[in-house]
Amino acid sequence: MAHQQQRIISPHVAEYPPGHWSNCIRVGDAIYLSGFTSRGSDLTTIHGVGDAYEQAKVIFTKVKNCLEAAGAKMSDVVNMTIFVTDMAINKEVWRARREFFTGHFPCSTLVQVAALGTPEILVEIQCQAHAGSGA
Repeated sequence: MAHQQQRIISPHVAEYPPGHWSNCIRVGDAIYLSGFTSRGSDLTTIHGVGDAYEQAKVIFTKVKNCLEAAGAKMSDVVNMTIFVTDMAINKEVWRARREFFTGHFPCSTLVQVAALGTPEILVEIQCQAHAGSGA
């Protein structure tokens, strides 16, 4: 049976206008999240400038909010790709991640990139979840 795509919007996460991208799409029990940075609700302010730990906490909070809006939870995340502008900040990103995940951590890839949306953005995250799969 084919499942319809459902765009998930959280009242706690700023959403770009249609024609850019969706933060969260649910298809059946599969949930796809991408483009998460520490941009504020005005989509221009960057929270945690110069601080990868703070940026990662903002991002993980957004992921959590979108998952909850989709009827899922952080423990349902099965795969994650984290983009950083400097591999040296990985310990700060992992520190923030430990505050949001327990038990089985999602499969994860950390990739250093030359740049993200603006020079102030140090971290961007995308992930996939399966609603109801976590502990």
